[in-house]
Amino acid sequence: LISSVDPKFLKLTPLDDVIYEEFRGTFRNLRVDVLDPEELKSEAAKERWRPFLLRFQGRVPDFNLGTLLRLDARGEYSPENTLLG
Repeated sequence: LISSVDPKFLKLTPLDDVIYEEFRGTFRNLRVDVLDPEELKSEAAKERWRPFLLRFQGRVPDFNLGTLLRLDARGEYSPENTLLG
């Protein structure tokens, strides 16, 4: 399903637009095409991510579960290019 729909039309939750707007408001300069693990897992990063996630508690099921992320979106999933976030 995900690969058969243009991502700009794919909605995974009713709050997708709200989540994206709040994400970009909080993490204005975060590159999502090539991730820096320090920007996700350092103590300073955790202090920014925690309040962001808590905004969706009770609104999004499993709001705080981890997910596999590709560090470089151009590459395939591999042990070297994958991070649990």
